[in-house]
Parts: sequence; C-alpha cells; structure tokens
Amino acid sequence: MSNRRTFLTQSAAAASALSFPLVGGAQPKAVKVGILHPVTGALAYSGQQCREGALMALEDINKTGIKSLGGAKLEAMLGDAQSTPQAGTAEVEKMNEAGCSAIVGAFASAICLATTQAAAKYNLPHVVDVGVADQIVSRGLKNTFRFGPGYATCAQVAVNNLHVLNTIAGRPAKTVMIIHEESLFGTGTANLLARELPGFGFEVKEVVKHANPTRDFNNIVLRMKSINPDIVIPANYYNEYALLVRTMQQQKVVPKAIYSVLGGAASSYKFVKEFPDAADGIIDCNHWFNPKDPRAQALKKRAEAKGLFFTYELFMAYTATALLADAIERAKSADRAAIIDALASSTFKNHIMPYGDTKFVNGQNMGAQPLMTQVVKGDIKVIVPRDYREVEPMFPRKA
Repeated sequence: MSNRRTFLTQSAAAASALSFPLVGGAQPKAVKVGILHPVTGALAYSGQQCREGALMALEDINKTGIKSLGGAKLEAMLGDAQSTPQAGTAEVEKMNEAGCSAIVGAFASAICLATTQAAAKYNLPHVVDVGVADQIVSRGLKNTFRFGPGYATCAQVAVNNLHVLNTIAGRPAKTVMIIHEESLFGTGTANLLARELPGFGFEVKEVVKHANPTRDFNNIVLRMKSINPDIVIPANYYNEYALLVRTMQQQKVVPKAIYSVLGGAASSYKFVKEFPDAADGIIDCNHWFNPKDPRAQALKKRAEAKGLFFTYELFMAYTATALLADAIERAKSADRAAIIDALASSTFKNHIMPYGDTKFVNGQNMGAQPLMTQVVKGDIKVIVPRDYREVEPMFPRKA
C-alpha cells in the first residue's frame, strides 16, 4: 500500500509539474457561471429563450470543457429575475454568495442596469447578452461587458437606412408615429429616434408610450388612424408588439411601412409563424446573426429540433456565453479579476454574429452592429447591409 501511495504522490507531482490533469484522476473543479434572466413575469418568454440559448452554449463548451483548466466544466447557476430589477439584484447577491466566477444576463435594459451595478460591488464579471440601454456601459463599471450593440447605434443605423430607402423610393414617406413601451429600453430608443428623424426630413407626428403589459391597443390604433402617419415605428417587447400590429390589421390601418427599431416581435420567427399576414413586409433594425455563417443555420436547426424558435434572445445569450467561455479559457483561471482582464482584452471571433473580432472599449464591443431584416413570404431576410443581404428591400410595402 505504501508503494502505491508513494507512486501516486510522485505521479501527482509529475503531473502538476507538467500542468497536465491526471488521466483517470479527479475531475478539475467546475467553474460556476450565473445564468440570470427573467423567466417568470411579463418578460418570461424572452427570459426563457435567453436561458435556453445560454444552456445550449454551455452544452457545446462542456464537450471539451475549459482546456486551460484541464477540461474544467462550466456549471450553470440558474437565476430568475422575475421581470423586475429588484429580483435581478437579489439573484446577483445569491450568485456572489455561492461563489460564482461570472454572470451572463439579464435580457432587459432595466434589469441589466441593476444587475451589473450589483455585480460591480463584488468585482463579479457580468456579460450583458441583450440589454440595449447605453447607460449600462457608460457608468465606468469595470466588470460589465456588452457583446451586442446599444440602442444609440441601432437608432442611428435605422434612421440612416430609412433615409436611404425613402430617398431611393422617391421620398413617399414624410410623417412618423413612434409607439414605445414605458421602461428604459423603449423610452430611450423613442427619445433617440424623435431627436434624429427630423434631421432627415421626417416629421414626428406623435410619440406614444404604453405600459407593460398592455392588453388593448384599440385606443392607440384609433389615434394612429386619425394621425395617419406614413411610417409607424414600434419599440416594445414581444407581446405588446404582436398585439399592436394585429390591432392595426384588424382596424385596417396600413401605413407605407412598419419600420421597427429593436422591435420585440418584428424579426421573430414565432411572430411570423403565428401572424403571417400581420408580419408581412415589416422591416426591423435589430440583433441578427450572420445569415452566411453555416454554424448559425446549424444552431437554428438545433433550436427548432428542441421545439424552440430561433429568436434574437436565444442566439444573443448563446454568443454572450461563448464569449465568456473564451475569456475563461484565456484567463486560465476561475478568478474574477483574471476573467475581467481577459474580457477587457478579448479578440473573440469564433461566433455567428456579423461583428468581426471583438474589441471592448469601456465595456462595449465596438464591432457590434444590428442588421436590417424584412419579413418576406413567411420568412425573415436580411436587407441591409449589402454584405449580408439576402433579398432586395421592399419599401414602401405593398398595401
């Protein structure tokens, strides 16, 4: 027995000297990662989609594990932000207590604003998967990294492209009505648009705010009927978006374009499948994958095989989790400070987004950009930019 003990001790010493894990020995310690989303409450559908995307990424990462940590697995700590910032903050406290190395989340801007702040107290790295409000990354929090674009970038891209499309079509559209949800995301997006559009010759007739949830859009659509805008721009979450557009259809309100900026349903396969007529021709400036990357199509098939729609929530959380895994791999450590340093210097490019190499400046990935999509014959196709274009844009949409 003593011979065996000596042999094992020597083997262990030799293995650690070579930094190799012992073959058939103890598994390296798992790295705990918080997966935090609103899986109950008003934003439950989006939160569940985000969670699914993050878990699919962990499944892929754990096939090999973190190689620099001897194949260590990433262990998900699931948190439910219950669609409120307060509940999100409480989950961050729990994750910190449980020894999490990093957090991915938390979908909604208002929740991300709270969770990133709470995580900053513990120097806990927080990768933001969706949260588009620019306040999230403009507060100088060293722990916060957003892989996707913020709403200022999205609004700018949307307005520039609207100007181009309208000019090419002979400027048929002159007036705009903006309809937005009341929280940080919708209000911020609407304010940016209302400020930018007049400079491109559009008259903003009205900006209408609504609560979450809203179960009846009849009054807003009646108002729309009387204003008769050429373009309707919605900025809201899935349920409200779908209901607004269906109410327009019922009341036979057909503007020259429904032109969404971060529209909660506009570029959602779920919406297109459930309400094909209402969705037809809608343009959206939103998070979208690179349609020319075969890995994106493979991931879409995989999501569909699980009975899921391949929505932006799913692929944004998937890629944000992959970004974090890449940082842990390069940090060669589960230490929070080491992971933050690795994220800050990230050049992650093994992803399915149209971003190129990752480069963070003050926590924002500078290569992140939205794509412009249009619903065409029951499918969603990229129309702008030309590098990713799948079909020619149709503007104005045919009545």
